[in-house]
Amino acid sequence: MTDTAAPLVAAEATGPGTVPVPRRPALSPSRASDFKHCPLLYRFRAIDRLPEAPSPAQVRGIVVHAVLEELFGLPAHERLPERAQALVVPAWQRLRAERPELAELFDDADGPALAEWLASAGELLDGYYRLEDPRLVQPEARELLVETELGSGVLLRGYIDRLDVAPTGELRVIDYKSGAAPREFNEAKALFQMKFYAVALWRLRGVVPRQLRLMYLADRQSLTYTPDEAELARFERTLDAIWQAILKAGRTGDFRPNPSRLCDWCSHKERCPAFGGTPPEYPGWPEPGAGEESAVDRAD
Repeated sequence: MTDTAAPLVAAEATGPGTVPVPRRPALSPSRASDFKHCPLLYRFRAIDRLPEAPSPAQVRGIVVHAVLEELFGLPAHERLPERAQALVVPAWQRLRAERPELAELFDDADGPALAEWLASAGELLDGYYRLEDPRLVQPEARELLVETELGSGVLLRGYIDRLDVAPTGELRVIDYKSGAAPREFNEAKALFQMKFYAVALWRLRGVVPRQLRLMYLADRQSLTYTPDEAELARFERTLDAIWQAILKAGRTGDFRPNPSRLCDWCSHKERCPAFGGTPPEYPGWPEPGAGEESAVDRAD
């Protein structure tokens, strides 16, 4: 397949006399998954930008991701378990300073509930050390923003937790998950995000990643996968089809709900017509950034 993709860098000019160029709407792994699961959920999150209060588990995931990112900024010999544990509280304090509303997750800012929650973050880091020794790894990048336009015109945008590059040039994509590993029938859903990153890297670098690895810290398991070029070409067509469906819905505002068992955990159930609710008036297709991910998305 001919590589017709070209990397894009968002123009965000600064300085006297310059005018920032808005980022185009893009497709991210989380928003693509939202649309596949429920088009109305995609609208609520990407277009209406309705607020969602993160759960303690989601915020814990953000903290653990921040610790692991910081850990790999240290010299290799300092990446010890006790050092990672010592980074938990400062990471939470920085996050709370950036988002003061998160303190409301706990009735007592310094009480036993917070202490238990911080300890559970430490347990996830213990799980990480059961999966690999960070002293033996030197990533090329952490929290790497990848952005590329496919030949069809679809703009892909997402953040990779960690990218490892072997001396021979082989790529390994790492994603940390704070939950438990999926059952066998859910593996395809789990790998959707990783194939998304693989396509983006393939188009940006001309190299198919050698390994995609999901590290599930809660139960200390890994899911690894080796894609090939033909598979990524098919997946690229899938992403294009999803984006075309999003654009069609965006022109008309026809984002339909798709009720499922997951609705019980949806933050917007009371607005959903499938449950007698009324969505807000459709604001029209947004510019810019209908596909950007939040920290919660990246820490999921």
